[in-house]
Amino acid sequence: MKLETHHVNDSKTAEVISDAIEINSIEDGLDQLGNLYYQDFDKIILHEKNITPDFFDLKKGMAGEILHKFSNYRVRLAIVGTFKKYTSKSMQDFIFESNKGKQVNYVSIVADGLNVLSN
Repeated sequence: MKLETHHVNDSKTAEVISDAIEINSIEDGLDQLGNLYYQDFDKIILHEKNITPDFFDLKKGMAGEILHKFSNYRVRLAIVGTFKKYTSKSMQDFIFESNKGKQVNYVSIVADGLNVLSN
């Protein structure tokens, strides 16, 4: 795993870069949050390919628990990927509603993630 720091409009964002799945469980997600939070990052970009598909199955509760912690710590998150493959109405609605706010956004490219996190 590699960490890339982006600076946009006086904003510092961490992008996690890896060829492996880095978040396989709730604990992995919380560890990732804690590690980056204590490195003074309050904006994070994760790639969908680095998150277990279970995260995107809302019935499993993984997304809710991890994203609740991000919210508690006031750490903003952009997840970069292709989300049309998640065909459940609940997941599509979740993505739609998340993208209306500023806490968690689902975007297709890193540049969009940096843009949404810098505002």
